Amino acid sequence: MNIKISATSHPALEAQLAAAINNKTKPLGSLGRLEHLAVQIGLVQQTTQPALREPSIIVFAGDHGVVAEGISAFPQDVTWQMVENFLADGAAINVFARQNSIALHVVDAGVNHDFGTREKLLSMKVANGTRNFAKEPAMTVAQCQTAMKNGAELVAALSGNVLGFGEMGIGNTTAAAALMHKLTGVPVADCVGAGTGLSAEGIRHKQAVIEAAVALHANVEAPADVLATFGGFEIATMVGAMLAAAERRMVLLIDGFIVTSALLVAARMHPAILDYCVFSHQSDESGHARMLQALQVKPVLQLDLRLGEGTGAALVYPMLQAAVNFLNQMATFASAQVSEKSSD
Repeated sequence: MNIKISATSHPALEAQLAAAINNKTKPLGSLGRLEHLAVQIGLVQQTTQPALREPSIIVFAGDHGVVAEGISAFPQDVTWQMVENFLADGAAINVFARQNSIALHVVDAGVNHDFGTREKLLSMKVANGTRNFAKEPAMTVAQCQTAMKNGAELVAALSGNVLGFGEMGIGNTTAAAALMHKLTGVPVADCVGAGTGLSAEGIRHKQAVIEAAVALHANVEAPADVLATFGGFEIATMVGAMLAAAERRMVLLIDGFIVTSALLVAARMHPAILDYCVFSHQSDESGHARMLQALQVKPVLQLDLRLGEGTGAALVYPMLQAAVNFLNQMATFASAQVSEKSSD
């Protein structure tokens, strides 16, 4: 993919945004993270009066061949069953997206199921799931490139300026943990968690499977090759969508562990993408905190979530609205005729 992502750094604009925020009728810094979000969004949009338009969340679904190794507490059929739940408006992400007036799109990036033609389902199936990366690369380089291109095409069809990311795929915490280890160097034991509810024994088995796979593919180093070897079609499609969204100067709402693993790949390819990302929350999935630390970013919320689907992205969106609205609508000391703090 031929992508160009510009850093948002603009010292003069940042100074203008800071001055506008500091002149609001409040003590300096008293709106905390909302002030940082206001500055970030202003820099993304290159204006002192940012606006949020037509927010969307895309849920990417795909299956993983590595489930053959017994690394999930749930059978693979749950992937397509949950896609059906999304299409029937029955999942948590449906509730939260509807609550916040966020358009929701569901993408079949590589589910091991034939959905037929469905009005609400965007079919971008590369294959019926990846191969088992414990035995061979999850996908070919060509398949990975196709998935990333599909993600970019999805973004090209959107008209808004805020995009959240969600996922569904039994086995994808295993893929995400492998990506995390390869791209950060954090020990596998610190990357692996319970996923959909593994026991302690199950977690140890999952760790062993990843460690053996990492040894098998020891020579894989470049981010794109790591993605093709250990990733999923939903993760690769997400990477392409993230890169294209940042190129279009959209605000990216990053959900939990799996979505952040896709962002980790994207950031290794184009580091400037981090300027556009709001990390919605710190997942309760073991490893996510370390992943966020590796990216040197701070999540907005800490709610002990570990559901995926883009739920964290939907929940954080009102915080972005609050940040933009106070910047644009809150009175200044002068306009409200409120006395400012006297100098000592």
